[in-house]
Parts: sequence; C-alpha cells; structure tokens
Amino acid sequence: MRISFCCANVEAAPWLQGLRAALPQATVEEWQPGAPQADHAVVWAPPQRFLDEQPRLKGIFAIGAGVDALLKLAVPAGALVVRIDDGGMAVQMAEYVCHAAIRHFRELDAYDADVRQGLWSFRRPHERSDFPVGVMGLGVLGQRVARALAHFEFPVLGWSRTPRDVPGIRCYAGREQFGDFLERSRILVCLLPLTPETEGIMNADHLSRLLPGGYVINVARGAHLVDEDLIALLDSGRLAGATLDVFRTEPLPPQHPFWRHPRITVTPHTSARTLRDESIAQIAGKILALGRGEPIAGVVDLERGY
Repeated sequence: MRISFCCANVEAAPWLQGLRAALPQATVEEWQPGAPQADHAVVWAPPQRFLDEQPRLKGIFAIGAGVDALLKLAVPAGALVVRIDDGGMAVQMAEYVCHAAIRHFRELDAYDADVRQGLWSFRRPHERSDFPVGVMGLGVLGQRVARALAHFEFPVLGWSRTPRDVPGIRCYAGREQFGDFLERSRILVCLLPLTPETEGIMNADHLSRLLPGGYVINVARGAHLVDEDLIALLDSGRLAGATLDVFRTEPLPPQHPFWRHPRITVTPHTSARTLRDESIAQIAGKILALGRGEPIAGVVDLERGY
C-alpha cells in the first residue's frame, strides 16, 4: 500500500513520521511531480496536477473538517473524499464559541474599555433566557458547541439542512424552518459547511431577522458572511457586535474595515486547529477499515459538498 502526502503550507516531516508509525505496512512519501501511483492520499489544498497524476486513488483524506477548496478541483473518479470528523477540533471550537458568547453576554468588552480609562463601573446582569444562541450546522463540531453552550444554561437552538435530534437542543431543519430559527436567536453561530447553498447565508435579510441586539460568531468560512451587510447592520445598531475567525481573504487584508470596527473582534483563523496525532490516528484507522471492506465516517457527498 502506498500513501502520498500532499499538504500545502504544512510541515511534512512530522506527518510522514506519524503515518509511517501508524501504518508500518505502507510506503508513505511526500508527493513530488511524477511520483508513483498511490492507493490513498493525505491532503490539504493540493494542486490539480497532483489529482491529475493520481487517477487510481481509492481515498483522499483531508486533514481538516472543511473540504470546500478540495471540491473545487477535479477529483479522480471513484475516489472517496474523507474529512476529519474531529481531530481534536471539537473541544477547541466549543471553547472558542463559549468564550465569545459569554464575553458578549457578560459585557466584558465594555468592562475592559472602562478599566483602560480607570473607571470602576457597574452593569446590571442580563438574563440568560434573553440570550438564546442559534447554532447553524449540527455536525460533529456543531453538536459539541451546542452542548457546551447548553452547559452554561443558555437556551440553545440548532439548525441544519436535514432533521437532527440533539438532546437538550431545540432543533430546526430545512428552508421552511430557517426563518423561525433566526427569529428566535439572539446570538448566531455559524458552523455550516461552505456550499453553493450556504455561501452568503449571513446576509442583510437573514441577519436582520435575529432578535434585537443580535450578535454574530463565525467560525466556519468567511464566504458565509456578506461583509458589507454585517458592517451596515452594526453601524445602524440593528446588531450589537460580532466575533469573526474566518474571512473571504486570509490573511485578512490590512485595509479591511473589520480590523478597525469597534464592534468586531477579529482572530486569525485560530478557533480550532487540527491536532496532528489525533488526526493521524483517525486517518490510519479509516485506511485500515477501508482495506477490510468496512464503512467509515466522514465520507463527503460530492453533490452536497459535505
């Protein structure tokens, strides 16, 4: 069995070492143009040439949860595209979203601004019941985030393309229930996969449906958000603020207004990073399962895009 590693902007040596240790029966090599045919590939942002030169791949394993960039390429016919189910990202994402939601709910940014001016201030506590959190996307990451928010006793709503049943979470599904979901949410968290259907889903129309003083947390993909619509809603006072970790162009250009907007918190796509050892173990397990003819989790539906 031969495995080709082709990951842009990723240090290859530790991944190669880990994959060789987990799959000692396999030949694991970093891809170079003209390399021998591989049975499986471990990839991140591979060039089209790589896929063109590997027409007999059985499995293409992305080292992240999102595969939207990969699906823009021509994938070899018959190859399974497989995403990471978690890879240590779920707990990180839950930490990040809970931190952002609690920081807004407790008005910690306002307290921080007062402290910098030497002010000892007081703000009347809010009721959690007035801050329902809507989570868009109820996959592995979305469900973990929703459960974490519920632990802090926020009312939590979830929306997904198809019906889901998540204990303790009020679930909505499909286009026909999307409006109700938005209108019952004050804090909106985006954890959707990026597909043609979800691009631009956080636009003026949809964001305006949030409860007054709505707050946006985007940890999915920058293209889910219409940037100018968010800024207009913040400037008008319709929305209270936003925490953004992902952007249409990354790194975020220095001239982008998000950097300077007083109601936007920017972080550099750091809400959840792939943990190498956990991801290697998961990928190796799936490769072995495929070899035994067993079904595996994380196989991407190429038509739906996730």
